[in-house]
Amino acid sequence: MIKLARKYSFDKYGRGRSTIVSLKQSFHGRTITTLAATGQESFHNYFFPFTEGFLHAPANDIKALKALVEPGAAAEGGVYGTSALKPVISIDGICAVLVELIQGEGGVLPLDRDYVNAVAKLCAERDLLLLVDEVQTGVGRTGTLFAFQQYGIKPDVVSFAKGIAGGLPMGGFMANDKCSAVLTPGTHATTFGGNPVAAAGALEVLNQLDEAALSGVTKKGAYIMEAIEGWGLPSVGEIRGKGLMIGVSLRSAAPKEAAQACVEKGLLILTAGADALRMLPPLTITYEEIDKGLEILKQVLSKLL
Repeated sequence: MIKLARKYSFDKYGRGRSTIVSLKQSFHGRTITTLAATGQESFHNYFFPFTEGFLHAPANDIKALKALVEPGAAAEGGVYGTSALKPVISIDGICAVLVELIQGEGGVLPLDRDYVNAVAKLCAERDLLLLVDEVQTGVGRTGTLFAFQQYGIKPDVVSFAKGIAGGLPMGGFMANDKCSAVLTPGTHATTFGGNPVAAAGALEVLNQLDEAALSGVTKKGAYIMEAIEGWGLPSVGEIRGKGLMIGVSLRSAAPKEAAQACVEKGLLILTAGADALRMLPPLTITYEEIDKGLEILKQVLSKLL
């Protein structure tokens, strides 16, 4: 997506229009370039210098984003800490905005619908590409095939991976008509692209994700969230997410310690951000399995001060 956005702008406007704005608390990957796109300093240590050409704006603040893309503006960019090494980037050079509609690593934080629609409108007005990272939210995870369908927008480019091939290694992206011909033969390639086994797995995943399966994801997610809320535990703060992508913030304990306690009792669970547990169960999970997992989670959370 990053390469496509920069080539789209290069083809149309020439050099110098290549900066991409992503959001604070975002996570976009672990390569040098996608770490630069990631808006969390905790992931930046040890790996300097990073690829140039990224700025980070606060989520759900359309005024801040508009201020960044005003012609003639300038801002400190990159991920070089707080030293004087931060370069000044001309905002005339912005080519795209990159978002996760639910910030997974950041804490399972859904973006506000009005904000997302305002971002889409701003991108259309300024001919900035709207890039949506659905590596974690896509392929049915949130109850629709892609999360952007729940926001009423049509992004220019959408990435997907993780669930697409049922655990086999595959990733890809979709582009709209405006962007579909940008990457011409030779401008992008991948060593293991077109793997027939992974492709067969992806076809079967898509065959399984019919309306009934997607509706089931929504219902199972609501069942889990309502159950946790119904416990009324003082250790539990906000419960947030969509479908089977659920975050549970903890008021009085480190999420890593709680997650480890769950693992020791047989429940695999992740953390997210500074204060949350993150649940990403298989979309095929049964209600019997959900109840077993909830019982373990309740035992652990009930013991937290």
